[in-house]
Amino acid sequence: MPATERAVELAIAAARAASDIKAEEIIALDVSEQLVLTDVFLIASGTNERQVGAIVDAVEESLHKLGAKPVRREGKSAGRWVLVDFGDVVVHVQHSEDRVYYALERLWKDCPVIELPEDARGTEPSDVA
Repeated sequence: MPATERAVELAIAAARAASDIKAEEIIALDVSEQLVLTDVFLIASGTNERQVGAIVDAVEESLHKLGAKPVRREGKSAGRWVLVDFGDVVVHVQHSEDRVYYALERLWKDCPVIELPEDARGTEPSDVA
């Protein structure tokens, strides 16, 4: 069964919030067939620890407005890889170096990509000075 409409709605809202903070390479994966605990992984990158924290803050604020509260948050103090679990959606915000190293997209390559609106895809690494 594919991701629920609510999970996709939350993922798009989180992606837009991340994009507003200039997150890079935002991608949403439908992991509902692989995992029972969540429907969507949203992955975004920041260029430094401060930006990673700002992206996480923006995502949490945006989803709070939609009534979603984090069930769990890990890694915020280090600012390299922050995981925020909203139940239906798990948001991974990674420092761009860690994103390349851990390559979550490769680990979950069998999962369908959820098409995000243009304003929710973030920037390409080459777009940023």
